[in-house]
Amino acid sequence: MFFRFFLGFIALAVVVYTIPVIQSDGLLTLFPSFFGEILSMSWQGQFNTDFLAFLLLSAFWTCWRNNFSLQGIALGIGAFFLGAPYLAFYLIYLSYVCKGDIKLMLLGDK
Repeated sequence: MFFRFFLGFIALAVVVYTIPVIQSDGLLTLFPSFFGEILSMSWQGQFNTDFLAFLLLSAFWTCWRNNFSLQGIALGIGAFFLGAPYLAFYLIYLSYVCKGDIKLMLLGDK
């Protein structure tokens, strides 16, 4: 139950933070700003590179867990573009579907 609460907190915190950022900066500045920082070779760029690696890892795991099925690839694309809130909600969903069995949650039917 604590894990589900923690995941919900993560999702809510990121969504709440994101709303005013979108309102002030818009969505069109996201990619130029994100990749511009990476190209600048700054600490912010290092953080963005690390975060990009996390997004790729999250997307790949989601696809793999779902046996690279069409549904799994769609879920993986969602994981890549929607980040931590998406993954947190997906893990909450899995925790109920798998009845709290963490091995089943993480590995699927493997």
